[in-house]
Parts: sequence; C-alpha cells; structure tokens
Amino acid sequence: MRFKKLNKNGFSVTVLQKRLLSALLAITFIFVLIMARLFYVQVIWDDKLKLRAMDQWNREIPVIARRGVISDRNGEIIAGNRTSYSIFLRPKAVEDAGYAAEVLSDVLSLDKETTLNRISTSKVSEITLKRQVDDESVGKLVSHGLSGVYYARDNTRTYAYNDALCQVLGFTSIDGAGQSGIEKFYDAVLTGKNGEISYTTDIVGVETENSVAVYSEAVAGSEVRLTVDMEIQLAVEEQMRSVYETSGAKSVSCIMLDPQNFDVLAMCNYPSYDLNAVPRDDMQTLNALSRNVAVCDIYEPGSTFKVVTAAANLEEYFAGNRSAYSPDRVFNSSRTRIVDGTKIKCWSDHNNGKHSNQTLAMALNNSCNPCFTDIALALGKDTFYKYLNGFGLGNVTGLDFNGEALGMLVPQNLVRDCDLARIGFGQTIAVTGIQLACAVAAAVNGGNYYQPHLLKSVISSDGKAQDYKPVLKSNPISAKTSALLAEMLEGVVKEGSGKKAYIEGYRVAGKTGTAQKYENGGVAQGKYVSSFVGFFPADKPRYLALVIVDEPQGTYYGSAVAAPVAGEIFRDVIKLKNISPAVKA
Repeated sequence: MRFKKLNKNGFSVTVLQKRLLSALLAITFIFVLIMARLFYVQVIWDDKLKLRAMDQWNREIPVIARRGVISDRNGEIIAGNRTSYSIFLRPKAVEDAGYAAEVLSDVLSLDKETTLNRISTSKVSEITLKRQVDDESVGKLVSHGLSGVYYARDNTRTYAYNDALCQVLGFTSIDGAGQSGIEKFYDAVLTGKNGEISYTTDIVGVETENSVAVYSEAVAGSEVRLTVDMEIQLAVEEQMRSVYETSGAKSVSCIMLDPQNFDVLAMCNYPSYDLNAVPRDDMQTLNALSRNVAVCDIYEPGSTFKVVTAAANLEEYFAGNRSAYSPDRVFNSSRTRIVDGTKIKCWSDHNNGKHSNQTLAMALNNSCNPCFTDIALALGKDTFYKYLNGFGLGNVTGLDFNGEALGMLVPQNLVRDCDLARIGFGQTIAVTGIQLACAVAAAVNGGNYYQPHLLKSVISSDGKAQDYKPVLKSNPISAKTSALLAEMLEGVVKEGSGKKAYIEGYRVAGKTGTAQKYENGGVAQGKYVSSFVGFFPADKPRYLALVIVDEPQGTYYGSAVAAPVAGEIFRDVIKLKNISPAVKA
C-alpha cells in the first residue's frame, strides 16, 4: 500500500507542485504573448503605425489629376478641361465661424445657416465645400484670409462643339467620373492619378507655425483619340438638323463608316443637348436626349435590308446552289405572293400600271418585295440564317460603347415560311443602326466583316501611343459576290429608287427603305421609318452613310426623305476632302 506525504494542513505535496507548475506555465504563456505582441507592434506593424501617426499630425489637400482629353482622328481636341478649384474647410482651424460662414456663403453662393452649422457642429477633420469654383471666386476668398479654408486645383470638363457628337461623347459627374458614352466606356483610361499637398498640423487640425508643404504631383489621364472626323461629323450634324426641322420627324440618325476597316467617321442623333449645359435637374429629358439611338435602339429596316438578302442569294448562286436566283433570271411578274395565307404585295406598279418582269438588279432598283420573298423562300431558313448570322444580325457588333442592343431575330427553330418571307424584305426583323451599317459595309467592301470601333488610339501622358488594330470577325460573302452587288446598288442610285442621292461624276451606290411602324401588336397608321444606306466610290467604298428618319410628316418614302440627305452629306465629304470625280461628268 502506497502513502502520500501530507503537509501540516493536510494537502498533498504532489497536488501543490502541479498547481504551481500550471501557474508558472500560464504566466510564461502570457509573457510570451505580450512579447510577441510587442514584437509585432514594434517590428512588423512599425510602418503602419508611423503612417497613422503621420496622418494624425498631417492634413492633405488633394491635387486633382487632369482628365485625359478626347480628340478626333486628326488630333483635334473635342473634350478637354478648364482649370477650376475645389474649396476645402477644416472646421477646427476656423477662428471666427460666423464671419467665415458669411464670406463663404456670399462668394460661393452657399446657404449661410447651413454653412455655419457645418463649421460649428461637424466632427470630421475636413469638409469639401464646393468643387469647380472659378478663378475670380478663389481670388475673393484669398483676399479675406480666412483661417481653416483651403483650395486646390481641379478640372471642369469642357466640350469644344457643345451638342455635336453629344450622345457618343457622353458626360461626366461633378466629381469628374464618366457617366455615359465614351466618357464612361473609357473612364479608366481617361482618369489620372491624383496627387496631394501635405501640411503638418496639430492634433485638432490647425496648421503648425513652421509647417512645410510637401507636394506630390498628379499624373494626368491618357488621351483617347477617336476614329471620328470632326469635319465630317459637323457636316452630318448640319444635315441631320435640317432634315429634322423640315420633315417634322420624331428623330433622325446618321452613321458614317469607313467600309474598309469599320472606323466610325461620324455618328449623330437629333434632337440633341448641349454637353456644356447638361440638364441634370431633369432626368427624364436627359435620359431621352443622351441616348445613342443609333446603337441602343432597334427598328424594322424595311427595304434597306434587301442588300443582305441579295448578297446571300448571289453568294449561293456562285457556290452552285440551284435554288438561288442567277443575276439574269426573271422573277414571277405577279405583284403578290401568298405565303401561309398571308398576302405580300409590291408597294407599286413599275411599268405604266403593270408589274414588269424583273431581274435581281431591277428588283433592287424597284425595291420589289415579292422578288425578295422568293429569294428567302428559295434559299430556305437554314441557308438564309447562315448569312443572317454571318452578317451579325441578332447579335451585338462589339462596338466600344455601353448599351448596344442585340436587335431582334426570330429564333431559327421557330421561324415560319411567312416569317422568312418577310425577313427577306426587311420586316419581322429588327436591327440597330450600327448593325445594318456594318452588314451593308461587309456586303460591299469585298465581303469582310470587321468589328466596328470608335477608338483610334490611346496616348499616355508621356506621349506614348497605342493604336487600335481592326478585328476581322467574318467573311460572309466572297469578293466576287461583293463586287457584283455593289455594281447593282450603283444602278439603284443611277436609275432606281435612290436617284436623289446621285452625284454627277461620282460612283454613288445605295438602297432606300420605307418601313411601317408597329404599336401594340398592329400597324401604326401614318407612322413610318424612312431610310437610305449609301456608299462611294462604288468600286472601292471609303464612305458609307446610313440615314434614318423616324416618323417624318407628309412625304415619308425613303427615296424622297432620306436619300437626298445622304446625297448632301456625300457632297459635303467630297468638298471637305477634295475628292476628284471618279468618272467624267
């Protein structure tokens, strides 16, 4: 039998030793924790604590970086900056709150009571009183020598042409952040890196007597150079404004591309608004006027879409598809077609009251719906949809712009013959302006579909340029097909529905369109979209313009409303770029 030694109080010596050991271990553990914490604070956390200490004894005034400019393809600045100032207040450093509130409210047009309350009750160390203050106002504040009031250079965004290109450029917030258009899409590129001016202060934020200012320079944002040519843009703006006023239209739009690489040379929507006086207090009006409808809204293209149908037919013919119509084949001379019980008819008689026999070129000249119904049905939905997809219909083009619409294309597995028939002449399908312009450009430029773009290059603050390289997305048709189609469309302008876009001595080609509008599931009586898509020179196009006139009053045919406008735009381009005639007058 084993005995344990007891002390005089009767406790076991072994138990006492265990308790002492546990206490020693606990003390040792706590000591190690304290030492570890001291090591972390003094060694690992050293830099952060120094920064916190410096922050308590320093105050910084931001130096706002200059926002990058936006320029056109020739380097002309169209969105720049005007030097302004931001006014800051450190409430703890204000010596006479009443006097300061009186001066600040008078010079900066602020409410006196509110300003006094902010000075007297604010618990923050620094308040931004107002941004984008002009030189004169800052001079007045300086003359009063107010304690606790500071100012720093800021920037106010300015636009050289007021409302020109407004829906494309977009605008910035009061803080200089992009809110729409190019300003928003390329905000990260345009935004620079702010600097600061640092002062030594006491614990309540009052600048110390021997304080030395430390200046950290701001880095300006990069320049965004667009593909837009402002000479052409201004010419387009003038023509759009004119047709808007004379036609009584709801709205008008125009897109001009270089078909060889899909550079956007001009883009205009009217009515518009002044970028230097953005109506921020009326959001409904601002949203309506700032919307780039040529990119973000869809419409039924009508007969301008026949360019795509003709391109698909010719490509299939040259590929040996016996269902396709040859360029010389004559269509059924009947003015109507019945498809799934739906009657489709031609908009007009062509030959003194009789509907003439027509080839494909003649059908384009006369814009004959039944002929293009025949083509779509002959090709069949599988083949026709292959070309619709190849020409980018039913999908975004990839333009560098926010909010581009998809368009509307009936899913292939749901399309009926009557739907297919109508798609052939531009109904039962909806497109954006940029979609149609790109599709036609690809149809006549040799068969190359590029990704359209507004960016030409980015130029950093140190002068280094990074150029955009065109992206070829597809080749929906061959060069042979494209050349023949362009020749046929030249005939439309010479002797067909596009005569009012004809320019003596220049090879202008194109296609007119007049589409009924639909509301609440039915035809909207008296409401049309008139359009014309044209290009020149026909044999190697460098300028393509799509003109859309929404709900013109009175005369509404695209041949009478839109085609003449495109002709005037082309005449302006010829004059601006000093383009010589392609053929003898």
